[in-house]
Amino acid sequence: MTAAPGGTAAPGGVDEVEELAVDGLRWLTGVARETPGGGLAWTARPSDDRLDPTFYVGTAGIVPLLLEAWRHFGDDSYADTALRAARSLADRVDDFDDDSLCFGRTGMALALRAVHEELGDTAAGAAADRALHVVRSRFDGTRWGNLFELMGGNAGIGLGALLCGDAELAVLAMEPYARTAEETPAGVHWAHRAGVESRLHHISHGTLGIVLALARVGAATGRDDLVELALAGAAGVVARDEAGPQGFLVRHSTPQYRPELVEPVSYGWCHGPAGDAQVFRLLRDITADPAWTDLADRCWHTVTRSGLPRRLRPGFWDNNGRCCGTAGVLALACDRIAEQAERAGTAEQSEHAEHAEQQAPYDFAHVLLADLAARAIRDGEGARWSNFEHRATPGDLEPCAGWAMGNAGIVRELLRLVRLHRGTDPHYTGFP
Repeated sequence: MTAAPGGTAAPGGVDEVEELAVDGLRWLTGVARETPGGGLAWTARPSDDRLDPTFYVGTAGIVPLLLEAWRHFGDDSYADTALRAARSLADRVDDFDDDSLCFGRTGMALALRAVHEELGDTAAGAAADRALHVVRSRFDGTRWGNLFELMGGNAGIGLGALLCGDAELAVLAMEPYARTAEETPAGVHWAHRAGVESRLHHISHGTLGIVLALARVGAATGRDDLVELALAGAAGVVARDEAGPQGFLVRHSTPQYRPELVEPVSYGWCHGPAGDAQVFRLLRDITADPAWTDLADRCWHTVTRSGLPRRLRPGFWDNNGRCCGTAGVLALACDRIAEQAERAGTAEQSEHAEHAEQQAPYDFAHVLLADLAARAIRDGEGARWSNFEHRATPGDLEPCAGWAMGNAGIVRELLRLVRLHRGTDPHYTGFP
């Protein structure tokens, strides 16, 4: 077993972490439903009757994990399961009434394209093409629906189209942000849906999610105007920081959106610095401006000192998942580990300081891993995780299989951490 720098191995050993991931995959595949024609599909929750093809909670978001498991283990059964999942997705391309990345047709296209590219399944590729054709046909010249952000609107459609290889659709989706941007004292922001006074700031539904898509699409297509618009959006959010100069923390929204339900401050991928850091890392890579590195480091400072994954009070940290829970923070820790491995061998720091910097992400990753391992439900069916709703009685929620709140998002990061310990993980490129 290969240990982290300084000799620290994953709690219980890397093999045990991998076994937890295998158990998570076993439970996930065990709750799949057969569909006509030999397909496989998932529901948002195992007790649901309605099959859900979406990236966020359904079949499309499970496909990337199956492909990752196939690459990780070299076990063709995972590839076969991904192929069967692609069949069920292809059957839903024409009859689904949403075009977005997380909740609709673009996310389905992204999963189908991955199956085509990695497994050579031409039927999946044709279905992805068909899905994007339908998406393009439903554009009204400005948007696809009420949502106007990364998860459910233009930004996600633009990002998904880019990842599917359709740069023309990607640009088409992003151009309306130039004429809908609202000026702020420091930059710009956008309404995440029509008729709402609040302006959300982070990746999930907010300005930084739009920034992420603008920057990736702009950089990939040579559209400097889109990159400049992304930088203006990021500047508007950075100006709202309340934790500087060492940390970085911006409220969920201004004025607070749905204060009876939404916490004003959080720390995960969706609405907090764990996700903000991913955007700042992208801007660093595109612009080569060290100011973005500093901001990403400040996000890390705040996340690691926030108290998570301890559940300090009701509603503070109740989720194990990728979207707004522990696995999403583990993704950031894994990214920092991967980046340190790329920088290994430079002489920019003293030996002691360099060792301390390299060890910190491993140490925090192991805190997160220990919490995920302790909260796993393990039995003869495998492993899964229950999130918690403090406003309900009983508060334990039904375990889910999908990317956002369930096994797919969690197991993906467990496998990454195993490979990082073994020195075999490629650099991570962010969401999705």
